[in-house]
Amino acid sequence: MFCDACEKMVLIKVMYILILQLYTGDLQKRIGITTGICILIQHKAEKNGDRYEAIYSFHFGDYGHLAVQGPYLTYPEDTYLAVTGGSGIFEGVKGQVKLHQIVFPFKIFYTFYLRGIKDLPQELLGKPVEPSPAVEASPSAKALEPHAVISGFTN
Repeated sequence: MFCDACEKMVLIKVMYILILQLYTGDLQKRIGITTGICILIQHKAEKNGDRYEAIYSFHFGDYGHLAVQGPYLTYPEDTYLAVTGGSGIFEGVKGQVKLHQIVFPFKIFYTFYLRGIKDLPQELLGKPVEPSPAVEASPSAKALEPHAVISGFTN
């Protein structure tokens, strides 16, 4: 799953609020947004970046949402956030999500490792493209065409 095109970022000295668009891993469908807060924990001068504690949600339209928390890095190093719960089809789910920073803060590749959930709906799945700075969502997904969004997605 990719996040792309940061819509809003508010910097408040040691905290920021981030809203990112979510697409399926094959970049063919817009499936929602992430929303939450990140609190600065440590500046890493040697890595030219920062370490934050993040608390946020993935909103998947009518399917529900997932809540996560854990480390968020602004430099290119993978981290794992705990999946702390969810709603809708994600009710009772646990696990973790791998955050692979591609271009801070605009492109992130997420890999979910979930327990306590039935098979996901086919429209949330798809063979993911190889993460890189050059990848883009399909024009249909960017334009929010009806066939390229999930039901009830949050914009």
